[in-house]
Amino acid sequence: MIPFVDLRAAHAEVAEEVLQGFDRVLQNTSFVQGPDVAAFEEEFAAFSGVPHCVGVGNGTDAIELALRACGLPPGAGAVLPANTFVATAEAVVRAGLRPILADCDDDHLLLDPESAATATGPDTAAILPVHLYGQQAPMAAVHELAARRGLAVVEDGAQSQGSEQAGRPPVGLAATSFYPGKNLGAYGEAGAVLASSPGPARAIRLLTSHGSEVKYRHETLGFNSRLDTLQAVVLRAKLKRLARWNELRRAAADRYETLLSGVDGVRLPRTAPGNVHVWHLYVIRVPERDKVLAGLQEAGVQAQIHYPVPVHLQPAFRHLGHGPGDFPVAEKAAGEILSLPMHPHLTPAQQEEVAETLAKVLGQL
Repeated sequence: MIPFVDLRAAHAEVAEEVLQGFDRVLQNTSFVQGPDVAAFEEEFAAFSGVPHCVGVGNGTDAIELALRACGLPPGAGAVLPANTFVATAEAVVRAGLRPILADCDDDHLLLDPESAATATGPDTAAILPVHLYGQQAPMAAVHELAARRGLAVVEDGAQSQGSEQAGRPPVGLAATSFYPGKNLGAYGEAGAVLASSPGPARAIRLLTSHGSEVKYRHETLGFNSRLDTLQAVVLRAKLKRLARWNELRRAAADRYETLLSGVDGVRLPRTAPGNVHVWHLYVIRVPERDKVLAGLQEAGVQAQIHYPVPVHLQPAFRHLGHGPGDFPVAEKAAGEILSLPMHPHLTPAQQEEVAETLAKVLGQL
């Protein structure tokens, strides 16, 4: 069996440090907003090159909180790509806004700025570029559109921790998830918002703690979405290793490209110019994808699909009024994409077996 991710191997690297940290928290009984939370926020902000970080309960909350901190008019539109995890659109609705969907580009499956511009109307107030699979959306074009139309920019960086992009504008607000399988994963639910200025950071921090900065004084209506102290311990230990783990992912991606470049029927992923990819997912495109997936899984290769149904075709978003054909690039890709095993501890031998099995399955179609 070749696992899709190997959380056991990752834990083995940090186990001693995590257990020492857990013991420290238990001894100090600093279970909520303990010193490890503040330390992680400072360390992750520095790692990301952003002045402020606010730890929150999960990645979906992170997007919602970032949007709420923008102070947008209720019911205003927020543009996002159709080929994202449903949480991006879900957070828009939870923030009291209306999802406006746009298509992706065919080469990288990132938000298409031209489609986003077409979708933007007079009541559009925000745009949410999604840094899908481990590389950043075209942020220069996103910011140009945002400046021209007066839009707030909130980045969905759940899959791109440690990624870079040459010449891009600085981060304003970016949400991320520390779900266990992420490049930087917790041992449960966790997330964060990165902010370039103190005003939004303070607003988000208030919202995460019932609108309160001073106990029993509530400046605004908030809710409870704070980063757990034990999860902060895990994240601090893993953050020290994230740059190296991302390098190992890049090496694995290069190895896949060598192994798969001659396999008929495989369309390899591409890195956009100027991007430094962190390969949260290694997503190829193949014909008869469902048959290929079944063949891989039967042979013990734990491949997966991210994401088989675009947002506009989900029952929960039927009210947006879209149907098949509205976002053709996203729809076509949804039937072809296949995520191969990818993690820092993936061995060359495992990758060779994945490639050989994939070639065999495709040859049997």
